[in-house]
Amino acid sequence: MTHDTHDSPSLYWFIPSGGDGRQLGQPTRPAHFSYLTQVAQAADVLGFDGVLLPTGGTNEDTIVVASALSSVTRQLRFLVALRPSLISPVLAARLTASLDRISGGRVNLNIVSGSSEGELEGVKLSPAQRYELTGEWLGVFRALLRGETVKHDGTHLHLSEARSLLPSVQRPYPPIYFGGSSDPALAVAAEHVDVYLSWGERPEQVAEKFGRIRAQAARHGRQVRFGLRAHVIVRPTEDEAWAAADKLIAGVSDEQIARAHQAFLASASEGQRRQSALNGGTRESLRVGKNLWAGVGLLRGGAGTAFVGSPENVAAALREYQDIGVDTFVLSGYPHLEEAYRVAELLFPALGRTSPVFTPRDGQPVTHTSTPTLNAEREPVTVGRFQSI
Repeated sequence: MTHDTHDSPSLYWFIPSGGDGRQLGQPTRPAHFSYLTQVAQAADVLGFDGVLLPTGGTNEDTIVVASALSSVTRQLRFLVALRPSLISPVLAARLTASLDRISGGRVNLNIVSGSSEGELEGVKLSPAQRYELTGEWLGVFRALLRGETVKHDGTHLHLSEARSLLPSVQRPYPPIYFGGSSDPALAVAAEHVDVYLSWGERPEQVAEKFGRIRAQAARHGRQVRFGLRAHVIVRPTEDEAWAAADKLIAGVSDEQIARAHQAFLASASEGQRRQSALNGGTRESLRVGKNLWAGVGLLRGGAGTAFVGSPENVAAALREYQDIGVDTFVLSGYPHLEEAYRVAELLFPALGRTSPVFTPRDGQPVTHTSTPTLNAEREPVTVGRFQSI
């Protein structure tokens, strides 16, 4: 398969620690650790750079899951959540350093400010105050991991002679990721984070946010990298991909969509409102770009768009975002075990990327199939206790 001169982006997959299934809103696979292990080991063996561990709701704690999965993987990086409203920066620095040491330097940090009082476990802060806390917290957290002794008397945090005695493997600290679309969120990103992570909006919308962050970061003498969080439905042909997208939401009722849409519009999260505006709460206007589909956001909060299409067309869509600065894509697909194989088999080659599992032999390309199977001449790969093919 041919590809253009774009560098291959960094590709992350997703650990479904809240459950998984073949249709949206119908989880049929509980988040047993044996299943999460299968998904993580598949991503590791297939050649993904890392995985995102979701936070909030009914998801298992990200640090606990990452710690366990790091012992059964070899090179996979773990994008774990830290929530400034729920944990002190001193304890967070210690946990971060320990996890980075135990995993051999495979930790990335996802700073989550939260979008509702429920997510903050009763902590009553306005959206502006949440980001004020996050900025203050990150200033202290970064100083602690740099090895500094911190005295801080701020609006939300008060520390005297605070230290984190364990250094992380990655210096001065693991890469810090962060998302948020409001003005206060963009200001935090510009001042403190390494990678700003946007949900999948139209390229021009994403470019506008990136431009504002670049300008603000420059005033701090900093540069910020950029990532994009979205789902993906890739199939050998366009028709197969769009049919799979339709099937994903076939079991969702109009009543479910209406209830979810009203809840999303009432959210305090600017990013959530922007995601919901893309689909308008209806099935009738879900194609928001040539290969960008807003159907996932009809029912799922957070990242609500998916790249849908043939390998060549999905790769072309990703390159549009590379052109505006994205170097990391955090992708997911239902169910996550099978879709990890599809992405590695179909999309990796279109992006100029090879997978250890699907590397062609003798110069012959891997034949695309409509199911995530290995070529017959290869031994099946054992993932956890089960064979994944």
